[in-house]
Amino acid sequence: MKRGRIIQTAAAATCALPLLYGVPSLAQAAGQQTGHQGAAAGYHTAMEKMNRDMAAEPTTGNADHDFASMMEKHHQAAIDMARVELEHGRDPEMRRMAQEVIQKQQQEITELRTWMSRHPSR
Repeated sequence: MKRGRIIQTAAAATCALPLLYGVPSLAQAAGQQTGHQGAAAGYHTAMEKMNRDMAAEPTTGNADHDFASMMEKHHQAAIDMARVELEHGRDPEMRRMAQEVIQKQQQEITELRTWMSRHPSR
């Protein structure tokens, strides 16, 4: 009973954090936002998706395979964030870096997937 109460309290506190700190919820992030708010929402959405995807991925006990699997999700979040920069950012240096991130991370995702296909988790 005590454990259930702790979990409920933790869940309530976690849900309240966005309100306390002004972090947009997924619903807000999905809405039509422009400028700084749209970029911030996009970055938070990318990170929240990565966290959900990583948490949902069962570990296999094979450190190499688990690393590759988790890094694939991490790299996808970097791509998603870089796309937000390209949509909202104006600085030429940051936009160039975002384009490079997309290219490099896509290449690494391909390498990770290739490695995983050759090395099943068992």
